[in-house]
Amino acid sequence: MDIKNGFVGAVGNTPLIRLNSFSEETGCEILGKAEFLNPGGSVKDRAALYIIEDAEEKGLLKPGGTVVEGTAGNTGIGLAHICNAKGYKCLIIIPDTQSQEKIDALTALGAEVRRVPAVPYKDPNNYVKLSGRVAAELENAIWANQFDNLANRRAHYETTGPEIWAQTDGKIDAWTAATGTAGTFAGVALYLKEQNPAIKCVVADPLGSGLYSYVKTGEIKMEGNSITEGIGNGRVTANMEGAPADDAIQIDDREALRVVYQLLRKDGLLMGGSTGINVGAAVAIAKQLGPGHTIVTILCDSGSRYQSRIFNPEWLASKGLSID
Repeated sequence: MDIKNGFVGAVGNTPLIRLNSFSEETGCEILGKAEFLNPGGSVKDRAALYIIEDAEEKGLLKPGGTVVEGTAGNTGIGLAHICNAKGYKCLIIIPDTQSQEKIDALTALGAEVRRVPAVPYKDPNNYVKLSGRVAAELENAIWANQFDNLANRRAHYETTGPEIWAQTDGKIDAWTAATGTAGTFAGVALYLKEQNPAIKCVVADPLGSGLYSYVKTGEIKMEGNSITEGIGNGRVTANMEGAPADDAIQIDDREALRVVYQLLRKDGLLMGGSTGINVGAAVAIAKQLGPGHTIVTILCDSGSRYQSRIFNPEWLASKGLSID
């Protein structure tokens, strides 16, 4: 019998899905790792599990303890699920720019949720820095610190990367993903480059993030803004340091929305905005490389977490965007 051991045992081993409409458009195999099928609903379940188990192994997290994190939502949801499964408390500090669906999910999971103003990382009250201070003030608590905790990228080096390599039988020409913490991109890129240095590893970046500029020029420079959540950064995280990045592609909101709605209407997949960035970058790489290549990316989470936003015509109109 193939029975998973609880929530924790069900994390990972997600299928690789051929995105038919985009593959047929480009003449390439464009494949999406279906991370929305993790039990907590997103790619962040992997990092959440590794972060908690790393703290357990180091003796930092003891029975009845609290896991504290500053997160745009999905890591917090993953942490809350695993805390419930393992008997820990969970305290999430989240910027007030994130979707109500994520807040509601965290609350339903029993996490303590503190919403704070969204301010730049250099501000001492940035949600990431604030979560570190809060954790330090509590007894028997850890700060998950997903941005700079290398257990994050190790999760993808040890699981996501090997899964992609096995699922493609090693026949992969390019890997692309957007980065927030950079754990997913970096962990997979490090693993794939070890298997075949010729695999092209490309950062997908929204407007408003400095990573496109960093990969292209070595300097962080941010221009524009984006409605996407949980991706992009104005600094190089510890997880990103040393990660192989051959190139970067910038995808604007209009292209990301076009991709999201094509995934829905032609491929039957209800995806979030970060997946729009990822698949948009995969399509751009396919056009660069030409037909006959295989490009893999991440289908991060379900669009059900963004129904009040990217699937709401009124909200889109308020941002100068439309479904068309």
